Amino acid sequence: MILTALTLFLCAAMIGAALFAVLGRSLPIAILAAGLVSLVASILFLVLAAPDVAMTEAAIGSGLTTFLFFFVLSRMRRGEHD
Repeated sequence: MILTALTLFLCAAMIGAALFAVLGRSLPIAILAAGLVSLVASILFLVLAAPDVAMTEAAIGSGLTTFLFFFVLSRMRRGEHD
């Protein structure tokens, strides 16, 4: 019962953050919201008894991808070219 309620809450939080990322006006806020979707997905994987998938999702999806998006955004704003 509690596990089902937690799963439904996490799914609703993921959908809300995804909508916020898509419909948001600010690009940095959209990047953070996309990272939040990934972080909530990793918590959901942990609740569903898949800790290895949860750790990978947290490290790659939430951490590395969000950092990479902010790095590219800062380079685009400075106008650097390779």
